[in-house]
Order: sequence, then C-alpha cells, then structure tokens
Amino acid sequence: MKLKNFDLTETVNKIRRQLEEENISSSLKSLIEILLFIVVQMTERLSLNSKNSSKPPSSDINRNKKKKGKPKRKPGGQPGRVGTQLKPVNDPDEVKIIKINKKNLPKDSYTDGGYETRQVMDFIISTNITEYRAEVLINSKGKRYVADFPSFVKRPIQYGPKIKANSVYMSQFQLIPYARIQDYFSEQIGINLSPGSIFNFNQEAYEVLSMFEKAAKENLINSHCINVDETSININGKRLWLHTACNDKWTYFYPHQKRGSEAMDEINILPQFKGVLCHDHWKAYYKYKCKHSLCNSHHLRELEWCATEDKQKWAEKMRVFLTKLNGKVISAGGKLSSQQSTYYHRRYKKLLEEGDQECPSPDPKKGKRGRVKKSKSRNLLERLMNFRYDVLRFMDDAEVPFTNNQGENDLRMTKVQQKISGCFRSEEGAYIFCRIRAYLITCRKHGVGATEALEGLFSGKLPNFIKHRF
Repeated sequence: MKLKNFDLTETVNKIRRQLEEENISSSLKSLIEILLFIVVQMTERLSLNSKNSSKPPSSDINRNKKKKGKPKRKPGGQPGRVGTQLKPVNDPDEVKIIKINKKNLPKDSYTDGGYETRQVMDFIISTNITEYRAEVLINSKGKRYVADFPSFVKRPIQYGPKIKANSVYMSQFQLIPYARIQDYFSEQIGINLSPGSIFNFNQEAYEVLSMFEKAAKENLINSHCINVDETSININGKRLWLHTACNDKWTYFYPHQKRGSEAMDEINILPQFKGVLCHDHWKAYYKYKCKHSLCNSHHLRELEWCATEDKQKWAEKMRVFLTKLNGKVISAGGKLSSQQSTYYHRRYKKLLEEGDQECPSPDPKKGKRGRVKKSKSRNLLERLMNFRYDVLRFMDDAEVPFTNNQGENDLRMTKVQQKISGCFRSEEGAYIFCRIRAYLITCRKHGVGATEALEGLFSGKLPNFIKHRF
C-alpha cells in the first residue's frame, strides 16, 4: 500500500522485522505493534473509494471529474431519430376568435377566408366539489328508504380521491415535507390542508394496502429468484434496519430493530423461499436452505482494491475475467451452454490457484491462540474459493443476475428520504412509508403510474395484478 509514493506496507514489515531482531521489552514491543496496527487501519480507510469499496461516489475525497471532450456529433437531433413534438388537437376545450381590425386595412372589398389556427396547451388547477344526493322514499307507514352512497363517501363533506392521491404522491413518492405540501395546496389550489389530514391520508393508504403486502410476500416466496438487501435507517435518533426482498415485478420493505435472521424470520419470506437468493454475502442469509447467488459488483470493487492497493496480480486477472464473462453471458442470451460453463469454471479455478500461490494463507504463530489474522486480499480469495458456485451461478441460470443491483436500487430512495428528512419521527411513520413506497415501486414495475395507482387505491380499485391474486 502506497501513500503519496511512500510504500507503507514495506515500511511496516521492515519495522516488524526489526522488532523481532531487537532486544526490547515486551511492553514496548506491544505498544509499537498497536501503533502500527492503527496506522495500517487508518491508511486502509484513506485508500477506500467508490471504485474499490461500497462507499458512494459523493464520499470520494478530491475526486477527479472526467473532462468532457468535444462531442463527435453535431448539436440537435441526429439523422434517423424519431422526434416527439406537440400536435394540435381536433377538439380544443376553448376557442378564442381573433378579429381583424378593419380600420387598419386598405379600402377594398373582402370575402371571408376562414381562419388560421394556433393552439396553446396549458392546465387549470381548481377545486371541484361533487354533491351526492341520495334519493329518499317514504312509504305509506312513514318508513324512510335512502339510496346507498358510494362506499368512499362517508361524511357530509370530505376530501376526494384525487386530493388524497396527490397528497400521498408528494409525501411518499416525491418525499416533500408536510409544510411544503401545505403551501402547495394553499397557494396553487386554495385548499387549507392540515398536517393531520396529510398524515391521515398516508395512514389510510397504509391500511388499504394490507392486501398488497400479502400479495407481494406470496409472489416473492413463489419466485424463482429474488434479491435481498438491508440498510440502516434513523427513527427519531434510534438506528433500525430496513429490509427488502424484491425481483423485477415485486418489491417488499420492512423496518426492524434487528439486521440478521431474527428480522428475516419475522418477515417470513426467506424461511419459505426455495428458489435462488441473490445477496451481498451477509452471513445471515446463508441460514436459509435455498440456492444462493452472490453480488459480483461487490466482488469487482473488492478486487479493484486488492489489485491497486495490495498489488495482487491475481485480483486484476479475476476482475477482468468476471467482467468479460458477464459480457459473454449477456451475448448468449442470459445463459451459457453446459460446455461453455465447464470451460469457464475451469478458468475460474485456475485463477484462484494462481491467487493461492501469490497470496498464501498465513502460518499460525507458535504460542498464540485463536484464529490467525488474514489480509483483506486473502479473505476475499477464500470467499471466492469457498462459494465459487454462488459466484458463477449467473452464467448457468438465465433468471439469476450478475449483481444484486435490483435490491440496492429499490432501497436507494429510502436513503434519499433520510437525507431530506433526517429521520422518521416514529416507527409508525416508517411502516407507512415502507408499505406505500413498495406499492408504488411495484406498480411502476407493472407499468402502472404512481398517480393512477394512488387514485385507484382511494377509489377502492387496486390494480388488476393485485386483485388477480385474491
């Protein structure tokens, strides 16, 4: 490991060799060892960035932004591009006739020549109050019969589905704070919406979506492959964990105080799942008796660190190998033939054997108990050895992805919510956010927009892909 052209690894090894040779007290030797350990750990932290670890690009110190060269293409639309533009409609909502000021015309006789038309597209924001009048009939004995109101009309005056949907959309999908939602309704629509009403709309959506949650869990349990991940969230200053299980059609979120198997057992998706579980090698996932597939994005970043910081040649070869193999699998339509699979398994094994020669396991020291400390490169090498079928499963199963990006992508906006709001004010708010957010992500995966999904929810009409399950 180098720091400003200073080879730290070689210097540390040199000092340790001197400690073995020099006749110094054991207490001083222990103190120097502790200081060396701290130096190595801090330097390793400095060497981590978004390319060789899971750190986000925003945390990179003095990151070099690539300069954009001169574009090869000319500005504007390119030849062969199918453009989109506004097109006039045949039935405009309003027509305004513009008369010619005849005083400005030269004296002559004129005949009617029709009109030239131009259209302006705009929208109108206004309230629309609908009064439902239920007919009342009274029989000869004075008994009253009243027609049934629609199921969602429960009070003498109430907010309609569009207002509720718009409020939940801004709060849970666009992550806008309550105060700004109030300003929007007051300034743009003229409705004085209280924070209590905004919360009640969110809570109503949460309660209605209990059916969606059951459908999501059932579909994920019966899927061939699902992605799982977890991330920390802040609830009123207390750290909890947000778990997700998802695939290309369904998303499920659940907040829990625990990160490991206790939370996963309570969620009760993984204990029943028998397909392929794609994850980032969090050990708790290996408790479950199903096939596993490891995220190779994590491997590529770790291999990058081993190659650049630890100068491991085998790591660079493995990084290139996995990257090219992914391209081969994509070109083959998502799955390699059994003959190709055997060939690449052998190449993978050979690279690991080279790594074992270059980065051998450390010998246990005499008189010391416990496990022998291994380098970061050695730990990665052993993981790739011990779980090689899980690393390469993506090339033998067309439904297994190369990475766990699906799970990470579904979780990403929850981190944005935390950056905007800082935390959830209560566990109830976290549960509401998770269920509604999972519903909207799932609807988008099925081609249903957020506005349509929310308006249908408050009108008592969930999308067909949910109703068909029950």
